[in-house]
Amino acid sequence: MDISAIAFPVFTLLGGLAFFLYGMNVMSSGLEKLAGGKLEKTLKRMTSNTIMSMGLGAGITIAIQSSSALTVMLVGLVNSGIMALEQTVGVIFGSNIGTTLTAWILSLAGIEGGGNFFLELLKPKNFSPIVALIGIILIMMSKSDRKKDIGTIMVGFAVLMFGMTLMGDAVEPLGNEENVESFKAFISIFNNPLIGVVVGAVFTGIIQSSAASVGILQTLAMQTGAITYNMVLPIVMGQNIGTCITSVISSIGVNKNAKRVSVVHILFNLIGTIVCLAIYYPLYLIFDFAVLNQAADGAGIALCHTAFNIFATLLLVPFSNQLVKLAKIIIPDAKEAEKNAFIDERLLNTPTFALAECDNYTVKMAQTARGTFLNATNLVRKAEKGEGFDEKLAEQVRVDEKALDKYEDKLGSFLVKISSKELSKTDSKEASKLLHTIGDFERIGDHAVNLLGVAKEIADKDISFSGKAKEELKVLSAALEEIVTITVTAFAENNLDLAKDVEPLEQVVDQLTAQIKANHITRLQRGDCTIELGFVLSDLLNNFERVSDHCSNIAVAMIEVARESFDTHKYLKAVKSESNADFSERFNEYEIKYRID
Repeated sequence: MDISAIAFPVFTLLGGLAFFLYGMNVMSSGLEKLAGGKLEKTLKRMTSNTIMSMGLGAGITIAIQSSSALTVMLVGLVNSGIMALEQTVGVIFGSNIGTTLTAWILSLAGIEGGGNFFLELLKPKNFSPIVALIGIILIMMSKSDRKKDIGTIMVGFAVLMFGMTLMGDAVEPLGNEENVESFKAFISIFNNPLIGVVVGAVFTGIIQSSAASVGILQTLAMQTGAITYNMVLPIVMGQNIGTCITSVISSIGVNKNAKRVSVVHILFNLIGTIVCLAIYYPLYLIFDFAVLNQAADGAGIALCHTAFNIFATLLLVPFSNQLVKLAKIIIPDAKEAEKNAFIDERLLNTPTFALAECDNYTVKMAQTARGTFLNATNLVRKAEKGEGFDEKLAEQVRVDEKALDKYEDKLGSFLVKISSKELSKTDSKEASKLLHTIGDFERIGDHAVNLLGVAKEIADKDISFSGKAKEELKVLSAALEEIVTITVTAFAENNLDLAKDVEPLEQVVDQLTAQIKANHITRLQRGDCTIELGFVLSDLLNNFERVSDHCSNIAVAMIEVARESFDTHKYLKAVKSESNADFSERFNEYEIKYRID
């Protein structure tokens, strides 16, 4: 027996599978970067309606070419408390339909050209080299990130199809006259539907890709002509069950609701398979459909794959609430309430979406920082009026400041991990912006806590500023509240024009603090003020000024990252120059608005 006659085809088959999976991964990554997290952002907003969420699930699966990746994403979102379990059901239904597109693309390999140039060109082995060439040109010669991503997708697709061709070459000998009968005898065991389901599930579970599993089945069918529709149907059902293994693995170590996402995914495919088998095979035994004994081709297998998933979806859509209830019975609630993960590590599998979540959390951080500062200034204001120290409000400031510390710690660590992933140019800029700003938002919270000490001292010592000092501090406080509000709004909306208003106002704040200090010295010399009041005033002004500086840092980071630069000194020098009419105009406006006599 010639060992090489067996070994080399096996090596070719495995190599083809490796190329297929790698090409799928490359194409998926390129598609994800091209989407830029837009589909994923939409996911959270459009899942209230089951039909709409089904369409969205199908769309995202087509975009990232992986229903398993989408399910893992859903597990991460539920574990983070971003989505509810009920919102994921329709998405899971849709993803199972969306994943069938790959099989239809692969079925093009079975086109019989008959010498017609255009029909021959539709065969993947003929057009994939052209696709690869265009993709390489786009990657190597284009300066646009978008075009490079398109090039990556094209190259990934070509590699995928090359893998498909290799697998076809590996199994081609099985279609030879001397081998085909032996092969038919071997695969006759798949006439038993249960064996077909089990084999389809196990094989797909091992390679963790239903697309690759269906692709191998299509290759065998097209090269040998020995696989009938009677064999295809249970194998396809089993493949859908096997693809659930990825979500099962991803659900390890997550909270109960996140585990239920993978349970819903399994129930969908399992119940669909059981019902299909229960309906179909009794009918087959009674009526003996002749068409089922015919040899399947690539398009026929793609049709079976799509038909099963559509049937299962139509069957279970009316019972989506019951699926959720069943998942809750299988995974009962814990005795103690579970905490959601801050940002689930599983979201790193889709970096663009992980970055979008970091962006959302940073906006929350910014809003928390603003609220913390405003509460602290309100405490100081109350103490100045002789209303004492509001301990309840002070505790809220402390709680919020601890939350800001947590935001900085978690976001910083997560953003570093995201930055190590392959990101588009736009996403890299966004990650850089967030890394440069979270520290400043956290420091605003620190200064808010410092202001608590100022308010406490004023209340405890019953300190009272002069009427003139109170007027000056009122103007400065208003300027500080505006600069913090502008900064947070500009950041949340990514409004660079609004961000440009921060620096002129920051200069006005610096000017105000200097003027108030000078006025205090004058009042001290006249005996209108005391040294003790001076210490309190100095603490107050220093914290105000530092908050203003952090607002400036945030605005400059936004502007400079957008410009693909980060020379803050050069930027500030340029923006404050006499030739900058816009800066001068805004500065004058703010100077008039916050004038103290």
